[in-house]
Amino acid sequence: MRDVTELGASLYVPATRTDLDLISRGERLGQVRSLIFCTEDAVKEPDLALALENLRQSLASMRCLGPRMRFVRVRNPAVLAAVLDMPGAERLDGFVLPKVTRAVLPEYLGLLRGHGHLIMPTLETREVFDEREMIALRRLLERESVRERVLTLRIGGNDLFSLLGMRRPRGRTLYQTSLGPVIARLVTTFRPSGLNLSAPVFEYLDDAPTLQREVEEDLAHGLVGKTAVHPDQVPIIESCYRVHASDLEMAELILSDDAPAVFRMHDAMCEPATHRNWAQGLRKSASCFGLNDGANGGMPA
Repeated sequence: MRDVTELGASLYVPATRTDLDLISRGERLGQVRSLIFCTEDAVKEPDLALALENLRQSLASMRCLGPRMRFVRVRNPAVLAAVLDMPGAERLDGFVLPKVTRAVLPEYLGLLRGHGHLIMPTLETREVFDEREMIALRRLLERESVRERVLTLRIGGNDLFSLLGMRRPRGRTLYQTSLGPVIARLVTTFRPSGLNLSAPVFEYLDDAPTLQREVEEDLAHGLVGKTAVHPDQVPIIESCYRVHASDLEMAELILSDDAPAVFRMHDAMCEPATHRNWAQGLRKSASCFGLNDGANGGMPA
């Protein structure tokens, strides 16, 4: 099974693009690690037929799976069924499922029965604000036959803002808005069960400093991966995923079989019994994204 760390900055691509076939084959993209072909919010209803035809042609010519991961963000269960019937659908890593609730998820799972695709359910409905509903959804996702499919849960920031009648203010991260406590609660609801969460989009393309601050906050909250809406955002996001050499050194000693029960390193207390999960995540990040050359940093896991 693919590891969630491999997603990196997932680039959303509207399936209506005329060059979708080239993009699906990895051309014009550089080092993008994961692609999400969107048939939902990025596609108007009258254009859905065009989007699906573009997908059909792209899947027919898509090369076998390689390092780059490819997903389709379906519009609804009917669109999922249509894509699954397309020749070449087996070459996709999986699907992003929009507006998932405990009432909607079983229909998607029924359609996927007999297929090996991963899923990334998106949390973006009014139920997200109801802790009891999220706990009920977690119990459904924890079932063995479901859990093995879930690569990560995605947080639909713009849909959640829409429910509040808001839009993220310029120059502010998500964590400086009313969604900050919501994201924190989602992390504490799902992460202890081994369910990862990925961070929402940053829609302003001319504010790299705020994007960088937000990614640092994503990591501090335990989110893995972030959706990008433009290729220029990908290197900014993934530069934040690089690991500081001193943190990797601590992680390796924590994971060592002969590590002391507790020790001091780089003026930090290290305790393998409680820091092992962090160390394992950090090692994966270093393997994927490399080391940070700066004087500060480190990637929370």
